[in-house]
Amino acid sequence: MAYLSLSIWIPIAFGALLLALGRDDNAGTVRWIALVGAVVSFLVTLPLVTSFDVATAAMQFQENLPWIERFNVRYHLGVDGISVWFVLLTAFITIIVVISAWEVITERVHQYMGAFLILSGLMVGVFSAVDGLLFYVFFEATLIPMYIIIGVWGGPRRVYAAFKFFLYTLAGSLLMLIALIYLYWKSGGNFDILAWHKLPLDASSQALLFFAFFAAFAVKVPMWPVHTWLPDAHVEAPTGGSVVLAAIMLKLGAYGFLRFSLPIVPDAAQTYAPFIITISLIAVIYIGLVALVQNDMKKLVAYSSIAHMGFVTLGFFIFSELGISGGLVQMISHGFVSGAMFLSIGVLYDRVHSREISSYGGVVNTMPKFAAFAVFFGMANCGLPGTAGFIGEWMVILGAVKFNFWIGLLAATALIFGAAYTLWMIKRVYFGDIANDHVRELTDINAREFLMLALLAIATLAMGLYPKPFTDVMHVSVTELIRHVGVSKL
Repeated sequence: MAYLSLSIWIPIAFGALLLALGRDDNAGTVRWIALVGAVVSFLVTLPLVTSFDVATAAMQFQENLPWIERFNVRYHLGVDGISVWFVLLTAFITIIVVISAWEVITERVHQYMGAFLILSGLMVGVFSAVDGLLFYVFFEATLIPMYIIIGVWGGPRRVYAAFKFFLYTLAGSLLMLIALIYLYWKSGGNFDILAWHKLPLDASSQALLFFAFFAAFAVKVPMWPVHTWLPDAHVEAPTGGSVVLAAIMLKLGAYGFLRFSLPIVPDAAQTYAPFIITISLIAVIYIGLVALVQNDMKKLVAYSSIAHMGFVTLGFFIFSELGISGGLVQMISHGFVSGAMFLSIGVLYDRVHSREISSYGGVVNTMPKFAAFAVFFGMANCGLPGTAGFIGEWMVILGAVKFNFWIGLLAATALIFGAAYTLWMIKRVYFGDIANDHVRELTDINAREFLMLALLAIATLAMGLYPKPFTDVMHVSVTELIRHVGVSKL
């Protein structure tokens, strides 16, 4: 079975169907078609994990067909222990997004649902592509649906935020395209990423390629100081857009470092690792402090995402199994936790139409079931042991301490800042006396909202209590990547 092709093209096909057939007068049918498409897309990804061979670092479930034969471009798909979980995460989050929009989106429902399903397929394509040009096509194509989602269904400054998001990410990606063309020429007319891993490149070529890839992936993560597009995009995006942006799209950049920067230019990656570690620590500490002074809940969680992704890049560039595995686990857990945080903010916004922390207070008195979920996700965002938010951060900090005690100590300050800004928000929004009439009139979550939050709560708790299935799948691939980077240095 071509599971990867099905994972890519089923959601795209359902999305195209909705765009072609949907109208606002049949919105109910459109929602059910979108949900069926999202669920089927998720089901076809399950065999990727259930049939995954954890004993090999080789690409699995490969599909290799000619695409543009004149330039030796191939439709080559495959996943290894580094990428396979992100295929499932993408399909899972898409189901949550469809459920979250069920009653909230009332205009252009078919276009909204279609855009998310198409985006889901394109993101799976990024995680599955083994051909360099195919990767680039999927990587760039993801910009289009998200640009439309922010620009059409976003807030008052949606056009500004959409343009900023598009221009930042496109500018960095153009340098990556130049790097891909150079590697194509250097390899004798080959876009095979796995073949590029074995190319003998001199130091100057590696340095230029490293920074070309860095330009594309650092903006996407986003790393400090090219992070400024993200808070604007999150604030203006609809709830579903914020969920996908935080849970999946930020991971595309971090994944690119592992698929391109480390294995293709390993010497340059080691040479410039101190630079990456430094700006990652700035993201962890400085952005954590910035989050502390935010009054807008969405902005606070957006800055929190930047700080958490700083952990990911820090883990990757200390070149240890603990660091890289911890970074990958952090990416997955952040997908659950940040997605849930934005959904929680969306639940409140749908009722009060304000994201300002000062507009709330004492929500637990009128929405006890919802407050229980929100506080749980807040604890996970702090890195509470027993939740998914703890595992990745702990692994990265432990790897960083083994690498350099002071780097590990600085990274650990994120646990303090994370607890500070998250608990400050929770205290002001959920606890205390009822602050105003808006809060007094709130009604607790309905069955639909309960379902979407419960699914994410189960995932967050399961990963926090038993992360072994995640780490077992990625172990051999991570070990092989470290061996490759180390051997190249000799």
